[in-house]
Amino acid sequence: MRIFTLWITFLLLLVCPAPLLAQEHPGQIAETTIESETPAERALQRALDHYHEGKLNEAAGLLRGFVVSQTDSPLLDRAYYYLARIHADLDEPAIAADYLARQSAQQRTPEEELLSSALLLRVDNPALAVDRLLQSDVSRWSLDSRQERFILLAEGLLLLEQPQRALYFYHLAQQTEGAKTPQQVLEKIHDQFSDNFSKADLAEAAFMYINKPVGYLATLQLGWRALAAGDKSAAKEWAAATLSSPPGFAYREEALMLQSQLVDPNQFQRAIGVLLPLSGRYESFGALVRQGMDLAMEIYRPNIPVRFIYRDTAGDELTAGQQLAELAIRDRVLGIAGPLVGNAALGAAQRAERERIPLLAMSQKEGLTESSRYVFRNALTPRLQVRTLVDYAFDEMGFTEYGILSPRTRQGALFAELFLAEVTARGGRVVVQQNYATDQTDFRVQTRSLRGLDPIIPEDEEELAAEEAAPAPFDVLFLPDYADRVKLIVPQLAFYGLDEVQLLGVNGWNNSELPRVAGQFLEGAVFTDGFFRHSNYPFVQDFVEHYFRRYNSEPTILEAQGYDIASILLTLLDSSEVRNREDLQRAMHELQNYPGVTGATSFDEDGRAEKVLFLLQIQDNVITQIN
Repeated sequence: MRIFTLWITFLLLLVCPAPLLAQEHPGQIAETTIESETPAERALQRALDHYHEGKLNEAAGLLRGFVVSQTDSPLLDRAYYYLARIHADLDEPAIAADYLARQSAQQRTPEEELLSSALLLRVDNPALAVDRLLQSDVSRWSLDSRQERFILLAEGLLLLEQPQRALYFYHLAQQTEGAKTPQQVLEKIHDQFSDNFSKADLAEAAFMYINKPVGYLATLQLGWRALAAGDKSAAKEWAAATLSSPPGFAYREEALMLQSQLVDPNQFQRAIGVLLPLSGRYESFGALVRQGMDLAMEIYRPNIPVRFIYRDTAGDELTAGQQLAELAIRDRVLGIAGPLVGNAALGAAQRAERERIPLLAMSQKEGLTESSRYVFRNALTPRLQVRTLVDYAFDEMGFTEYGILSPRTRQGALFAELFLAEVTARGGRVVVQQNYATDQTDFRVQTRSLRGLDPIIPEDEEELAAEEAAPAPFDVLFLPDYADRVKLIVPQLAFYGLDEVQLLGVNGWNNSELPRVAGQFLEGAVFTDGFFRHSNYPFVQDFVEHYFRRYNSEPTILEAQGYDIASILLTLLDSSEVRNREDLQRAMHELQNYPGVTGATSFDEDGRAEKVLFLLQIQDNVITQIN
């Protein structure tokens, strides 16, 4: 009865209309001037101000004074309505009903009609409440008011012990398009199923509302009852029926809780769950990764009895977490591959820790692996690229003086920050930094500033000659941008005297068009990438050949990444020592220099991939691997 009273109070709050002077235009009360109000309007508004501030007793006193002194006012019915609401809030339904009965209006407003019916339920007269609500003309009611009518009808019919009729109106309330509280209605149905519905009622509801939220709630409750009765077989069937609901169904998590109590915690499928964006904004990326994984499965599966179970995250954080939970609990997979994009990877990583299942993510998102000892990452990150370039510049070329020219983007700033930190840690020095706008086409200011020169070119020939003769203040220039921007920048670097410095770039340079259009300014430039389809490594050549034969196109780093992640997991699961999730987690930590097509791969203690990336150099207008 207490829960019922709270629910009715919730309904009363929902049907609360705007203050008197803003009935037709909510929010405009502050614009109404005192001069335009009558004394009666000001008196009533004062009472309503107290009411909306929660001063119920003060408001009631003012309203009682109003109905005594303003017996001829057209606002009298509204005063009675608010008196009724106040006493309803004070849990005095009989008094509230008495005030509503004093109204003289022939046609009640929707909120008045709803309040009257709610009060009838509270004074144990559900039959009259249901009868009035069924006869109400709702053609001009708002969607919210119609939804509240459905809820009150359901409440009344439950009190009249007509659960199936009640459920029909609950269903209508939950399905009311545009109404504000479908989730609260679903919660109410959930509670009623637990308390007021027999097993036969639930079975009928599951049949009548199949593939609807009400139907899924019925199967969920049937599952719990079967488990309580010791019938695990039936409970599994009902849990599976509930988990066939759409991903957005609010009670999938509870269905997973039920499922977790029906399985042997030591029993696992020889399977890997795969979380990819197979729809939405990142669908094309997810499709390429899947092609790489499917190719690995074709090559390895004849000898390794493992299967992949794909789930679509749509790139969404909440969906990814829920999909991981279902793969872990319902499908009992040994591990998870993916997700690909940052937010989805974060959601999955948080859930992986909770479910204690190894997750091998493909996202570059910083801090991802540190959040859980079960999370690993195999991705080409800015940190890996910078470390590879700085190691090369120090160890192979012996340079110690550096400059940075980066775009004004989040990625550009991250690369510049990491490069500065890595050079400093190695005992080198970044002499100068410059950045530029992403829509910029003239880089004279940045280029001359890198050399420590005035951006304005001197007219004096001797001064100009002295500038040209002066050496660059650094040995190496780091330029972390994409090929389409690099081809505009490097000619100006050469023109303004930086043609002798060693250029270092990132994977965005790996475009065959770059040396073709700007090769004369890039001879000897070095950059890095996580995949190079022209590599002289035999296993890379085999992968490219297999991929072309299978898909009639050349692979990119996305397909290569998918291939590597699938190959790593399939190889580890080929071991008889990997029987459960803890075994897989340990095996991933112990992995050393796996010969992946995206570079030899190991994992550090935080689960981050330590990779031997491809070092690439432009030689005679051709991109060549030099490591």
